[in-house]
Amino acid sequence: MKYIVFILFTVLTNAIAQLMLKQGMMTMGPLTFTLETAVARIFQVVFNPWIFAGIVLFVASLASHLFVLSKVELSFAYPFLSLAYVVVVVFGYFIFAEDLNAWRIAGIGFICLGTILVARSGTDTKDVRPQNTAQLSALHEGAGE
Repeated sequence: MKYIVFILFTVLTNAIAQLMLKQGMMTMGPLTFTLETAVARIFQVVFNPWIFAGIVLFVASLASHLFVLSKVELSFAYPFLSLAYVVVVVFGYFIFAEDLNAWRIAGIGFICLGTILVARSGTDTKDVRPQNTAQLSALHEGAGE
């Protein structure tokens, strides 16, 4: 649990980036592309302030996730990213008036339960780097199968 703050930072920045992208696309309206306007339209989308901020936040989330992956096992860190879905659903309900029905609430409950089980597994302190060349060779051989 030593790196949980970084994991949660990754989750929150990922979720907030999604919300920013949604807000940006809502301000853009439905997208239509023609061959003549495709490049200009792509630039309009990318440089929309909300979308641009969302992309920047995704980069911050990616940097944080890379740091986390250098410290903990992938099988420990990655399941936490599902919490971004929980954050997006809750904020989508309050900010964008999106549907929050019993099925989604049940799904959120299962996601939270699964994340708690992964967190309690306690494998976040294991050093993820191979300690010697034999371990490194075993990793490469396993990847080639």
